Amino acid sequence: MFRTIYILWLRQLKRYVRSRSRIIGSLGQPLLFLVALGYGFGPIFQKAGAGNYLEFLAPGVIAMSILFTAIFSGIEIIWDKQFGFLKETLVAPVSRLNIMIGRTLGGATVATLQGIIVFFLSIAAGFRPTNLTFLPVALLIMALTALLFTAMGTAIASLLEDMQGFQMVMNFLVMPIFFLSGALFPLSGLPDPIVITAGLNPLSYGVDGIRGALVGQMHFGFITDLAVLSGVTALFLVTGSYLFSKMEI
Repeated sequence: MFRTIYILWLRQLKRYVRSRSRIIGSLGQPLLFLVALGYGFGPIFQKAGAGNYLEFLAPGVIAMSILFTAIFSGIEIIWDKQFGFLKETLVAPVSRLNIMIGRTLGGATVATLQGIIVFFLSIAAGFRPTNLTFLPVALLIMALTALLFTAMGTAIASLLEDMQGFQMVMNFLVMPIFFLSGALFPLSGLPDPIVITAGLNPLSYGVDGIRGALVGQMHFGFITDLAVLSGVTALFLVTGSYLFSKMEI
């Protein structure tokens, strides 16, 4: 069991390390957000009495990077399915649950590494964490967020047959999840429908936890963030495992 999970986890990690163009390309969007929004809206944010916008924005950009990397890892399942690689894996005498767990842990590890890279990129752009003693908490929340959305991507990919359909579904989900998570603006003082929607959005708790750990600004609180992320992650892991086990090749 553990050997299968380890092999699949290591395979996902090797794919990421070997794809240098993927690593470099995935840093373009976070860098654009940090520079264009962080410095563009910084003076306006400061005049409104809300402090340094780059400090507020950087945790949201880190969460954005994790979200995109984690949820789009599901496309590898469709890719492997179309080209026959997944069939070779599934016909092996191992449990499909182990295969799903190994791929999910691998995708979550890659997404967490991507978040760490963006964290250092944020520091290079001028972001300064206020309390480094909470950095392990930030890493824990980053890992939970990565695991959650990797499991979500796996569950959705298990239902689809082509990459075009996956990309359409993901674009329909990812952008609302990101923009309604509080990554770009504070959740306090907003209209009730947006506050309610943000409360139902699991990424909101990832952004809130990372921001609280790095700069001490929170909306929900650490206990709520960890409880919601853990619960929703468990739900998607169970759902993803079931859908993956029923997938036809």
